[in-house]
Amino acid sequence: MPSARLPVARRPRGQAREGPVHPTARRVAVTALLAVEEGERSNVVLPRLLGAAGLGERDRAFATELTYGALRMMRACDWLVGRFAQGPLEPEVRAVLRTGAYQLAFMRVPAYAAVAATVDECPPRARSLVNAVMRRMAELVGQGPVPWPSPGVRMSYPDWVMQRLAADLGPRDAAGALAKMNEAPTVSVREDGYTQDPASQAVAEHVVGLLGGAGGRALDLCAAPGGKATLVAHHASGVVAADVARSRSEVVAGNAQRLGLGNLAVVTADGRHPPFRDRAFDAVLVDAPCTGLGVLRRRPDARWRVQPGDIGRLAGLQRELLSAAAPLVAPGGVLVYSVCTLTREETADVGEWLVSDLLPGWQVEAPVGPPWEPLGSGARLLPQRAGTDGMYLLALRRPA
Repeated sequence: MPSARLPVARRPRGQAREGPVHPTARRVAVTALLAVEEGERSNVVLPRLLGAAGLGERDRAFATELTYGALRMMRACDWLVGRFAQGPLEPEVRAVLRTGAYQLAFMRVPAYAAVAATVDECPPRARSLVNAVMRRMAELVGQGPVPWPSPGVRMSYPDWVMQRLAADLGPRDAAGALAKMNEAPTVSVREDGYTQDPASQAVAEHVVGLLGGAGGRALDLCAAPGGKATLVAHHASGVVAADVARSRSEVVAGNAQRLGLGNLAVVTADGRHPPFRDRAFDAVLVDAPCTGLGVLRRRPDARWRVQPGDIGRLAGLQRELLSAAAPLVAPGGVLVYSVCTLTREETADVGEWLVSDLLPGWQVEAPVGPPWEPLGSGARLLPQRAGTDGMYLLALRRPA
């Protein structure tokens, strides 16, 4: 169980602590960066740190932008730091300088404020170094456009991500998607108080529309954290939400309880081997695990975690889940496939396999309309079209 106290950045073993670590907005950001570097997810660790820090609303917003922004633009920040910091840096000092570089280059915090406040957040033994590097970065940024060495550094993406999306989307659409995913996401709240991106809402609303006015029984096979399942539950007669991990299932259950949804049951189960009767559901949603290359603005650290080999591996898992889900659909019911990524291998390729190979006798439902655009038998929503997450959606109806 994570501690409720604000974590303190690690120091070399055997070295004494050199002064108090105050829970300022910048300290929260530094601590979050260190936690992410050690394997935590930013969307999990940052809310925990903010809850422990007791910051005011303005400082919470500053800490949030600084954390997610420094993670999003980490490659660019590291290039700036590397121009003026020679040799390896200990993790805490590197994290401090990343937040400093982000303030100077992307938040446009005045140089005097960014330098002074950033130096205050580093250990005393490194303050002269941090002060010198910050001042030189401030001079460079103040001279005009930063001379980034490459598009990958300037936009702060791994080169392979930029190349893959350019190949799959086309250079123009890829550039638009990558630029949009470097912006902070907007917050969208449903009528019931649940915070959910409009693209995800559109997927759930499509399921509801396919169920029809009579409602029916629905299964969300990969449900956590529960946004789509809870929205469908407002309209269906009953919903089962399944997820492979108990901890994730508990998140779904907590959200269902908070929203007062007595018609939503939560099950911990492997979607490749679902413990349900064949033909038991009028709608089955497979919102499958994917590389998440359509939600990089909302999950800024994911761009550094995903690897090229993950695309093929996850496309295989998606096909396994769909193969297991199809028998669960009742005659006349629908199977809905969605992923929050943009690679062709996980979207159109899986969709064409589903239509042509796995379920050739099923009817392809009409795709959702603009701002979604047709892609194969389904539809794709690019982040730049409506300021949402990137998403792919395809629905097939079983013969009655």
